[in-house]
Amino acid sequence: MLLKKTRYSLNTLIFLAKKYNKGPVRIKEIAESENIPKKFLEAILIELKNAGFVSSKKGKGGGYYLIKKPKDINLADVIRQFDGAIALTPCVSFNYYEKCEYNKNEKNCGLRNIFEEAHDETVKILKKNSLADVIRRENLLKKKNLKKT
Repeated sequence: MLLKKTRYSLNTLIFLAKKYNKGPVRIKEIAESENIPKKFLEAILIELKNAGFVSSKKGKGGGYYLIKKPKDINLADVIRQFDGAIALTPCVSFNYYEKCEYNKNEKNCGLRNIFEEAHDETVKILKKNSLADVIRRENLLKKKNLKKT
């Protein structure tokens, strides 16, 4: 399950992606739109800035903006920045591997094998999908759901 901080980070980046190339966005606007506590959002934006996803401009007309194109920010990178491992267990994690504490022979562990398969597919999907893909899907879902009403 994603940490609340990770979910807020994704929502912030998606919001900024929708405003891409339209100038900096004030923290207050992001916080109100995405229902994120302002102090928490400030900390998240600093971490997003340090990770190279966003930058900021001070003064009048200032705020935060994406420094990469929305199509160049994949979901796996954002999740790893805030949640760490994407794996269900540390013994199947690529970046955060830890030896299994329950099974001495990991190579013959059926459960680990299933978790590894789930991890690999999850990472593949998250790497393949960017902020631009999220926005595209949102637009498709809105159109689809409008037709139903």
